[in-house]
Amino acid sequence: MTKTAIIIPARYGSSRLEGKPLIEVGGKPIIQWVYEKAQQAKLADMIIVATDDERIFNAVKAFGGIVEMTSASHNCGSDRIREVIDRHPEISYIVNLQGDEPLIKPESIDAIIKNIKEDANADISTLIRVIDDENEINNPNLVKCVIDKRGYALYFSRSKIPFERKAGIATFYGHLGIYGYKREALIKMTEAAQTPLEKTESLEQLRALENGMKIKTTVVDFVPVGIDTLEDLSKFKKIISEKLN
Repeated sequence: MTKTAIIIPARYGSSRLEGKPLIEVGGKPIIQWVYEKAQQAKLADMIIVATDDERIFNAVKAFGGIVEMTSASHNCGSDRIREVIDRHPEISYIVNLQGDEPLIKPESIDAIIKNIKEDANADISTLIRVIDDENEINNPNLVKCVIDKRGYALYFSRSKIPFERKAGIATFYGHLGIYGYKREALIKMTEAAQTPLEKTESLEQLRALENGMKIKTTVVDFVPVGIDTLEDLSKFKKIISEKLN
């Protein structure tokens, strides 16, 4: 029986906000907020947190989640997820859900799963959103994406793409860092060497494009609150405080 798994890579170390999976907001660690959002998705069969840290492992166990220890030597979340699926031959479809996206919409996770299961041409699926704020368009920390008429990604960049020789024509899309993979696509990705464009832009998804893989996008209408900095954490605390009150 083939299964669809949401796998949440989570590590303690972070250059900008150390230990963020365990930071408590509204009485729960951030990793629990993410896990509970994943539980609300309708198309997944299982959820696994993949970590190399015993503190995160114990925290997930404490709230009743499923968690597996992985090697501390992995360079990225995809490699950590690969280690997990090597133990689970029953997993055919994988969602890579970042452990710092506590406000991800469950229906967006389902859209990722639907694309990767139903689109025979797609190796990977991901989410994008329309952006029209010039600060966002020019912000190198917000990855941009250009797509073809069928919604397949043509390129991802930290730069403003497309360049506007003629303004007011193109739609700009910001990328959301959640991915769905067919099993064989994730294996191919993690076994391939880093590519020149990937190294240049420091964007792992470019390795897939450079190796001829197809990435299907879905346009969503929410602005994510990924937690990378103290400012992001403050925004999330404010949102949760307003909901609880």
